[in-house]
Amino acid sequence: MRASALAILAIATAAAGPAAAQTYAPGYPVCLHVYGPATYYECRYTSMEQCAITASGRSAQCVLNPYVANAEVPARYRRHHAY
Repeated sequence: MRASALAILAIATAAAGPAAAQTYAPGYPVCLHVYGPATYYECRYTSMEQCAITASGRSAQCVLNPYVANAEVPARYRRHHAY
């Protein structure tokens, strides 16, 4: 009984596949999108110029990090006056 339960658990774990990781690091505003056999993002740049230096001569493109670029700025608290 125990062996069959462990076998079922092992098969279910193997069938689940790898966990998805977050593509963009939310702490940096610019990402380097690298193309090729392994396409990936490197989100570790603070400016487009810094990213462009790294992308120079490579099959890569600098893009804005959507997690930083589309972040909403929290609205300031407004005190309502009753007149």
